[in-house]
Amino acid sequence: MNQFAASMQEHREELVRLDTAIGDGDHGTNMDRGMRKALEQLGTQPQADVGGVLKTVAMALVSSVGGAAGPLYGTLFLQMGTALTGKAEVDLEEYAAAWRKGVQGVEARGKAEPGDKTMVDALLPAVEALEGAADLDSALQGAVSAAEQGMRDTIPLVARKGRASYLGDRSRDHQDPGATSSYYLFQTAAEALAG
Repeated sequence: MNQFAASMQEHREELVRLDTAIGDGDHGTNMDRGMRKALEQLGTQPQADVGGVLKTVAMALVSSVGGAAGPLYGTLFLQMGTALTGKAEVDLEEYAAAWRKGVQGVEARGKAEPGDKTMVDALLPAVEALEGAADLDSALQGAVSAAEQGMRDTIPLVARKGRASYLGDRSRDHQDPGATSSYYLFQTAAEALAG
């Protein structure tokens, strides 16, 4: 969570630029603010287990991030946290299953599916890479590569969900900001957990 928060701060302007092109321009600002709030909350409460950490982050994002990002990322982390309740340590199978649960929550909440030009386009291939891997390091690297490809694959798409969908064909040729922040989530997870 520390590394994801740092990444959201580092990439805030990039995410704002991407969101300005097809949204309301606040994705980077919102994610930076939300992750700062999440770290603040994590610092004030003892965290008993992995699930508790994720649930704390979820609640901080829901309460401090506007637009779609707060509820969607909040759902992602809440569902993952629920899957990992009581776990002090997590193996690869549990980790992949938690991500699957999180992505299912995002799909249900946003009513999004692959190809809609949303964060699902980065999340889903990354989860599939986690599920198909034999060990943690290859799982993490595979997830990063799949998320990056999914993010890039949003560029030619016409948005079918969210504010970008109001633009119709004008949403084409722009990278989705939610898919981009999702890629950074997997990238920072790999940095934190590899080895």
